[in-house]
Amino acid sequence: QVQLVESGGGLVQAGGSLTLSCAASGRISSTDTLGWFRQAPGKEREFVAAIRWPDGRPEYSDSVKGRFTVSADNAKNTHYLQMNSLKPEDTAVYLCARGVGVQIPQAYEYWGQGTQVTVSS
Repeated sequence: QVQLVESGGGLVQAGGSLTLSCAASGRISSTDTLGWFRQAPGKEREFVAAIRWPDGRPEYSDSVKGRFTVSADNAKNTHYLQMNSLKPEDTAVYLCARGVGVQIPQAYEYWGQGTQVTVSS
């Protein structure tokens, strides 16, 4: 079993920045894809970004490309989402995940509890 604990959400003004962290513990696979999703009220869970191993290649949704950066520290079993130039439409609960897929939520086996990000205009 794998446990994921997120931190770093909060309230920020438009144009501001936040960094989310996702710390993993338990039976971790070094080849897991490390993903970030978000879900706004009344909307489906949306892919944001992910790192695919073993090459560490990042992938981003078009809506965040150029503003968000996904990274990982394997020694700490933690992955991050640096969010810059935040917009009100980025407001959502952000969830981290580990699994075998990239952009499809169903391909991820383990999920964090979610952290709220609110961007005010």
